[in-house]
Amino acid sequence: MEYALTATKTEARAGSYYDRIARFYELTFKINGYGRSLDAYFQTHPLPVSRGQRILDAGCGTGLLTMALLRAIRFPVSITALDLSSTSIAAARKSLYYSDGRKRDVTFTQGNLLCLPFADESLDLVVTSGALEYVPLADGLAELARVIVPGGHLLHLPVHPGIAGKFLEILFRFKSHPPKEVIGRTEHHFRIVHQYRFKPHHVIGWSKTAILAQKV
Repeated sequence: MEYALTATKTEARAGSYYDRIARFYELTFKINGYGRSLDAYFQTHPLPVSRGQRILDAGCGTGLLTMALLRAIRFPVSITALDLSSTSIAAARKSLYYSDGRKRDVTFTQGNLLCLPFADESLDLVVTSGALEYVPLADGLAELARVIVPGGHLLHLPVHPGIAGKFLEILFRFKSHPPKEVIGRTEHHFRIVHQYRFKPHHVIGWSKTAILAQKV
């Protein structure tokens, strides 16, 4: 009981912090071309989903990855965009409202990546970017694996250690995980399908690699 109360208080403090930085976070990643890098990746690496499947953007922030998913997927799907920060979710919902995106395909919900509000084996694809860096890696990957159907996929965009990663750690209070640990922990639950290093001229390439893995 004491652990649960402590976890709840920690989550509340974290949510409050991300509420305060949501606008700055959104501006930072809009300016730096993050969305364009995602578009380029999805053009050459189509997502492993089909019509009507269930997708989770775990740790959606202000919705840049959610919007990139909508641009990349040309058929109806069911996307849930989840984040701990209510302010970030409001910004994501606003971005979708003013875009040409398919609003009916997206549901927004506030929640914790370590305790996802989904049944076991209920999602076909989970995508996450800069989110597992806020939680213990093993616990986060185990929770994502729990909700993915056998044969379903995880697309993880980890922030790797380096100059850019260190800057983001200071700016947004998270911890980038060593690449070997990311791969090792992922392979506890998934079979890695491919890894992709973003090109240096893409801003996302300063710190990120795409890892697509399939649940075994």
